[in-house]
Amino acid sequence: MSVPDLNLRADPAELTAALVDMPSVSHDESLIADAVEAALRAQTRGFEISRFGNRVLARTTRGKASRVILAGHLDTVPIAGNVPSHRTVTDDEGDVLHGCGTVDMKSGLAVFLHLAATLDDPAHDLTLICYDCEEIAAKYNGLGVIEREKPEWLAGDVAILGEPTGGLIEAGCQGTLRVRLSANGTRAHSARAWMGDNAVHKLGRALATLHGYTPRRVDIDGCEYREGLSAVAVGGGVAGNVVPDEAYLDVNFRFAPDRSPEQAFEHVREVFAADLDGGVLTAEVTDSAPGALPGLANPAAAALVEAAQGRFRAKYGWTDVARFAALGVPAVNLGPGDPSLAHRADERVPVAQIHEVTGLLRRYLAG
Repeated sequence: MSVPDLNLRADPAELTAALVDMPSVSHDESLIADAVEAALRAQTRGFEISRFGNRVLARTTRGKASRVILAGHLDTVPIAGNVPSHRTVTDDEGDVLHGCGTVDMKSGLAVFLHLAATLDDPAHDLTLICYDCEEIAAKYNGLGVIEREKPEWLAGDVAILGEPTGGLIEAGCQGTLRVRLSANGTRAHSARAWMGDNAVHKLGRALATLHGYTPRRVDIDGCEYREGLSAVAVGGGVAGNVVPDEAYLDVNFRFAPDRSPEQAFEHVREVFAADLDGGVLTAEVTDSAPGALPGLANPAAAALVEAAQGRFRAKYGWTDVARFAALGVPAVNLGPGDPSLAHRADERVPVAQIHEVTGLLRRYLAG
């Protein structure tokens, strides 16, 4: 298949539509990566450009006092009958672009590509990272591959991820921890239940603890993070006439970024101490990812907040900003689109919001 032409200098809403019309479901990003690489090589000046698998990297080295990283993923979730793109104009929503990836996150990517091609002399050196496989298991994430194999490309003073935020800065992100609470007992016929030890019953106090749990709120750099501790799965049982000898409760802890994953696990252990210390339950971490501090006090990040007229809030979900934070690079999420519309068959983004984010970042990058 021939590589489609992308006009990076076009209206970024039109560029978004062109990207959407190029299917790029995770693991199938070669065509869009080819198009982005060709366009960057032909339409930008002063960028060193590198192709690394289905990752396209570009950076300037103009000797500026600071470096800003613009990072966006090329892939989308599976298409749900919503490609090619189309636009509608209604009284309720105005001018809206529809299609898979319009929100997550080809509109954000279009803004970055457009600015790379149209900013003549930005106040910062720029690094543009277009990567693959963000929407699937973390082991495939292209940004993680770059971190392991080409970490020098992730050096910078501030990173901006084009995730959908409705045009607001969403700073940092919460961490996530999943813990399996397990109970053991003794199997028996339910007609002689007294001869067994019901493992499912041992989960009762833990569920009651969760029901009465009050999550913490914490302010960091003016961003309020709200933690949450929730049961997300429960299992146990052998048959309709058997007292079960095994049961489990999976708990997900979304924790503020002032805690490490180790501190988060210690908190979970404290919450369920009565059962854990008494040997009723055991606890095992099955998944964890650190959060990211907002870092808005960093001068480069503070200048971005100023360009956004002070419009920022905390990010509750986990995003790749955590990868940058772990490297000591303050990072924020900023992109067009309502994140609640991401991955939906009716995914859509207001055209005015694409223009708004483009203008905000142009002011910031131009200094």
